[in-house]
Parts: sequence; C-alpha cells; structure tokens
Amino acid sequence: MSSVPSDLRYAKSHEWLKPAGDGTALVGISDYAQSSLGDITYVQLPKVGTSFVAGQTFGVVESVKAASDLYLPVAGTVTEVNTALDSAPETVNQAPYEGGWILKIKLADPADVATLLDASAYEKLIG
Repeated sequence: MSSVPSDLRYAKSHEWLKPAGDGTALVGISDYAQSSLGDITYVQLPKVGTSFVAGQTFGVVESVKAASDLYLPVAGTVTEVNTALDSAPETVNQAPYEGGWILKIKLADPADVATLLDASAYEKLIG
C-alpha cells in the first residue's frame, strides 16, 4: 500500500504539494506514482524563475518503464529545484516525500492549495 502523508495536498495527476506557510510550497510525485513508474533514471527540472499555470507541464520523470510528464498542481513560480536529483534520480523512489522533492514554488495564490485533494480523497483516488 502506498504512503499518503496527511500534511500534503495531492493532484489527480499524482503530484503532491507541501505548503510552507510563507507563500511557498514543495512539489514532488507521490509514493503511488513513483511505485507505478518503477526505477527512476532521470528527472528533468525546470529553470528557477519560470512561472507556470495550474496543470502546466513543468518537467519529465523517466524510468525503466516509461517517461511521464510532471504537472504543476497550482500556479506558481519556481524558486528552487532539487539539483541532487541530477546525480541521484533514484531518490524519488527511495524518499518521494523527503529528499525526492522536485521543486519549490512561490504560490501565485495560496488559496489554490484548497483546490487540491486531501490525503483521504487521494487515497480514494488510488484505491
């Protein structure tokens, strides 16, 4: 069974978002998503300073099974990327909610977080 931390919000496309309370949030892919993809071999990261609308593709995760687009759950501007994934993409498999985070964003509107699924709704989705 996949791990679904209750302090995160989730997109139906399997990205998670962890609001920091200062108008920023970390973004990654869920345990369910990394498990479905298999061994991750590459993570394409966006450039810091790039702005995205909700649902826009911000990168790609490649695995031994497939390549999968990554979608930003809410609108925001990239303030940081996890460059450790360049040399250790498998961190997304090993710790999808800790060291395997993909980027940090400045939220365009912090209220948008409420539009995402909570842990209970996400568990039902992946049921």
